[in-house]
Amino acid sequence: MGRRYLARAQKKGFDLSVLPDSALMPLRRDGLDPVPELGATRAEAPVSKLPLPFGITAWLVTGYGEAKEVLAATDKFSNDYTNLVGKAGLSAEQNPGGLGFADPPDHTRLRKMLTPEFTMRRLNRLTPRIDEIIAEQLDAMEKDGGTVDLMQSFALPIPSLTICELLGVSYEDRDDFQRLSTVRFDLFAGAGASFGAISESLSYLLEIVKKQRVEPGDGLLGMLVKEHGDNISDQELAGLADGVLTGGLETTASMLALGAIVLLRDRRAFELVRDSDDAARDFVEELLRYLTVVQVAFPRFAREDVTVGGQEIAKGDIVFVSLSGANRDAALGDGMESFDPARPATQHLAFGWGAHRCIGAELARMELRAAYPALVRRFPDLRLDVEPEQLSYRRTSIVYGVDTLPVRVK
Repeated sequence: MGRRYLARAQKKGFDLSVLPDSALMPLRRDGLDPVPELGATRAEAPVSKLPLPFGITAWLVTGYGEAKEVLAATDKFSNDYTNLVGKAGLSAEQNPGGLGFADPPDHTRLRKMLTPEFTMRRLNRLTPRIDEIIAEQLDAMEKDGGTVDLMQSFALPIPSLTICELLGVSYEDRDDFQRLSTVRFDLFAGAGASFGAISESLSYLLEIVKKQRVEPGDGLLGMLVKEHGDNISDQELAGLADGVLTGGLETTASMLALGAIVLLRDRRAFELVRDSDDAARDFVEELLRYLTVVQVAFPRFAREDVTVGGQEIAKGDIVFVSLSGANRDAALGDGMESFDPARPATQHLAFGWGAHRCIGAELARMELRAAYPALVRRFPDLRLDVEPEQLSYRRTSIVYGVDTLPVRVK
């Protein structure tokens, strides 16, 4: 979601090109790997100054232990959107609501409402539908034959339609929902994006909420209406739905696409995932750590003077936690800069940590664990249809990904 605000700032006249290269370094990659400078920065100091213009004092946290410390300390660091108002052209009216830019007690109240809908007991009801969605996409790919764009044919529709199912969007609304999901994904992809679609999406979600008020269904929105009624406003419901859409679509789509690239360049991983569901679970956990598609956590603002990693951070300073940097820290074990499909699961930070840890983590795992084995079993001869160096990765993005992924299925 941070990219939304940066893009809006650009629309308001804030030119990201004024930022020094060193400030953008945590968002840059060389293929699937963070640029070497990120690891060098972590080795030199797990907490370091991040040069920003306009007199903003910012810190970059790249160490694993230091990242967990900051992410867990809601008493010392604030996520509240109001901290951003007046900075880089951002206004109070641009606050999207939801969990990411909220502090306790508002965050606690909203998350408490959402949590029951994201327990494994509730999520397991989606398993048959997730399997159907995956099978339908693979069927369409097989029918097309030859070359397909795995991004559009596989990686994007699986999370999009799963979120549709989760929220409880009615059948007649699903085409519009899929369209808006696709538009939002394209918006986050980079230059030239029009943020008018975000306004359209929020307006659309408000209409969905109003329908659920009248006739609540069995999905997440309907359950929230039935169980919390007047204790949650239409705007809050739309904001939560928007957060689910934003947080669960682009991230999982990026994981599915980038994970497929890993499978295609690592035959050992391909065969492990193909032959064993248990191996597929380990593969997914290692992939989450290795790729860390959400590169930087929501910005934190120091509530008070505090020391982290030997650095004195003053009240009001902004702190960026590099999740991709922390997940490559040797504190997690040996060889963290490389990918090992058989590595035992680590306590990675791909979903964040603490009170703001991604509430949809288990849903994402369900999709990834089902999708990868189905893909490689259906298409044992799957291969890239371009040279690896021709793949178009996104540049300088909070959520890392690839724009298109041409593959041959036969």
